Amino acid sequence: MKILMVYPDYPDTFWSFKHSLRFIRKKATLPPLGLITVASLLPKHFEIKLVDLNIETLEEKDLLWADFVFVSAMITQRESAVRIIKRCKELGKKTVAGGPLFTSLHEEFPDVDHFTLNEGEVTIPMFLEDLEKGELKRVYTSEIKPDLAISPIPQWNLLNQKYYKTMSIQSSRGCPFDCEFCDIVKLNGRIPRMKSPEQITSELDALIASGWKGSVFFVDDNFIGDKNKSKELLRAIAEWRRARKSNIAFNTEVSLNLSDDDELMRLMREAGFNNVFIGLETPSEESLSECGKFQNKNRNLVEAVKTLYRNGFEVSAGFIVGFDSDDLTIFKRQIDFIQKTGVVIAMVGLLQALPGTRLHERLKKENRLIENSSGNNTDLSLNFIPKLSQDVLVEGYKSIITSIYSSKNYYARVLTFIKNYNHHVSDNFDWNSLGAFFKSMFYMGLVDSSRKYYWKLFFISLFRYPKSFTKVITMSIYYAHFKKIFGNYAY
Repeated sequence: MKILMVYPDYPDTFWSFKHSLRFIRKKATLPPLGLITVASLLPKHFEIKLVDLNIETLEEKDLLWADFVFVSAMITQRESAVRIIKRCKELGKKTVAGGPLFTSLHEEFPDVDHFTLNEGEVTIPMFLEDLEKGELKRVYTSEIKPDLAISPIPQWNLLNQKYYKTMSIQSSRGCPFDCEFCDIVKLNGRIPRMKSPEQITSELDALIASGWKGSVFFVDDNFIGDKNKSKELLRAIAEWRRARKSNIAFNTEVSLNLSDDDELMRLMREAGFNNVFIGLETPSEESLSECGKFQNKNRNLVEAVKTLYRNGFEVSAGFIVGFDSDDLTIFKRQIDFIQKTGVVIAMVGLLQALPGTRLHERLKKENRLIENSSGNNTDLSLNFIPKLSQDVLVEGYKSIITSIYSSKNYYARVLTFIKNYNHHVSDNFDWNSLGAFFKSMFYMGLVDSSRKYYWKLFFISLFRYPKSFTKVITMSIYYAHFKKIFGNYAY
């Protein structure tokens, strides 16, 4: 049996970093972890090829080779997925689709032959059993949330690793919090399920054995969803690093209550974690209550972020406007909030009602839904009728982007960050990125209109905060992407 796995390309979005990746000669930030994990669920005698459209093109000969074409996608990859499915249909190739896009919206893909929805560890074996019997059904689904002990080591050998900035692994699924706008609880449940420390260290061994030497992103819904088990895992990773004399760096997604736990922060640093993404969302207590983001309520959000800086973490964060509780003051408040936190990579988006979320269900009952979400909350689209007028909301959103991604305010946040960052923790300089350093001096220091801010921060960090110099250069390279992605209206 010949299986072709195809990963759709991402549109040019905030998280694609396409315009920054060229500085380091990479084509994609992360690999298709879901597909290479599914590959390990298939029988060993199957022939498997993978084409990631984010780094390569899909040739007709690849499609003609395959008996089945497996497609996995996020909602934001929908347009690319549609094109792939159309090509398969035209060539008479059978398609098998899974992942968040199809789990949420499979009814909207009539040309897909078979769906393996929800979690592959459960539905792929169901598909394979019927395949062997020659009695394939169209939809395989299950509400079972499996023990991750049955999740296999991904097939890293299917990847052309040189084109990726970071590799990814997953240690848990699920989140104890149930924010109204988030689809994690629907997809993965509210009770975090974790792989054992031995599983994770085995996955890391396999990844390193495959030749990978760069950073690794733990793509967990909330890495600290179960703090006690997270601490156990972190101790094992720290020991793994010591035993192998590894300086590999990790990053992940967490909730803000990380800042409340000194032991957890210490263990994360000892295990090599130096970058976390957090959903800060909004400075409005009313909007936090509305969306059920109770873990962010009744605390000084700015101070919590700076606590993480002082403990050696770089913080990137998500912010949202468009809650029913938001009023005309929210745009200025968000700008001030973001600038005060010093969060450099600040993803500000318009609220989207994703299928399967409590928000989607509420707005459906209120007859306020307009269309399906694009999955990209920075594309100026709204899929529901907001309490603020749509024009006011979109223009207010633009004003936030215009402000925080102006060169003056962007570099001001970088300075706020390095002033609060724990400079006792020094990042290793990657000599493979030396070319990116010289490119940044040329493009951001000579060509770009923001060059005066670049050079000002360049020398401040070089002489006053030298241990953060690499981070400053990296952040200036990120700025090349943000300027491009937000278009001329932001500058």
